[in-house]
Amino acid sequence: MTREPLGRLLVVRLGSLGDLIHTLPAVAAIRLTHPFAQIDWLVDRAHRELLDLVPVISSTIPLRKPTGDGWIQALRELRARRYDVAIDFQGLIKSAVLARLSGAARVIGFSRRAAREGAASLFYTERVAVPDAGHVVHKNLALAGRLGAPVHRLEFPLMPLPSGALDELTANGIDRFALVNGGAAWPNKRWPPERFGRIAAWLHERHGLRSVVLWGPGEESLAQAIVDAASGAAILAPPTSLTDLVALAGRAALMISGDTGPTHVAAALGTPVVALFGPTDPERNGPW
Repeated sequence: MTREPLGRLLVVRLGSLGDLIHTLPAVAAIRLTHPFAQIDWLVDRAHRELLDLVPVISSTIPLRKPTGDGWIQALRELRARRYDVAIDFQGLIKSAVLARLSGAARVIGFSRRAAREGAASLFYTERVAVPDAGHVVHKNLALAGRLGAPVHRLEFPLMPLPSGALDELTANGIDRFALVNGGAAWPNKRWPPERFGRIAAWLHERHGLRSVVLWGPGEESLAQAIVDAASGAAILAPPTSLTDLVALAGRAALMISGDTGPTHVAAALGTPVVALFGPTDPERNGPW
C-alpha cells in the first residue's frame, strides 16, 4: 500500500454496465486519497457515456473497436500519456494485456486465484489477493487499497444530467413512477414478461404507481409484452441513452429488474430496488 503522491493513473475496466457501477467506489476512494492525480479510464466505447457522468475521473479513453486496429489506436493514446500506474479491475487476459501495454511502470491487478482469468495475473507487476467470498465492490476496494485508498468507504459518484426521456414523461403528467426492466443479455436472467406485467398492475392498484418499462436494442417487443400484460398500468419508456437511464433511475420511486446494468445504476443512485436473481450470486454481484 502506498500514499505517495500519484501523478497519472490508468483505470482499466472495459464493461459491462453493472461492473462499471461496481468499480465506482474503488475509483472514488482513489480520488479521495490522490485528489490531484490524473485519473483516466479505459472503457469500451458502448459504455463511455456512463463514465461521462462520473465526476471523480479526469477523462475516458474509449476502446473503439475490439479489433487489432482498435487496440493499436487505444494503446497509442495510452502510451503517449505516460502513466505511473495502471490498475486492472476486470481481471481478464485482454484487460491485463492492455494495462501492461499501456507502458505504466506499475501494473496492479488481482492474484491468480482472484482474477476472473487466472492467467491475467502474469501481466501484473503487483498482485492483490482478496477473499473468495464477498461482494465484488469490496474486492475492487481491496485492489484500490494498494494505492492507499480507504477500503471501507462506499461512494457511487454519478452526476445525472438533463434528460429528454425524463422530460417527455413529465410533460405527459408522469412524475411518480416505478421503473421496470425485463431485458437482459443472458436469456436465463429474464423473468417472464407476463409476471412483470402482473406486478405492474398490482403496484397501480395498491399504490397508484404507474410503471415505465425500459427497453434497449432488440427488446422493444419484450417491453411491449410487459405493457400488454399490465392492464393499462404500464407504458413503454421513450428511447433512452445511458444519460436518460441515469436520470430515469434516479427519479423512479422503485426499480424492478433482473440482474442487469439498469438495476445496478438504480441502486447506486439510492433508488429502492427489487432485483430478481437466477444464475448469478447476489452476495457477489447484487445491487448495493
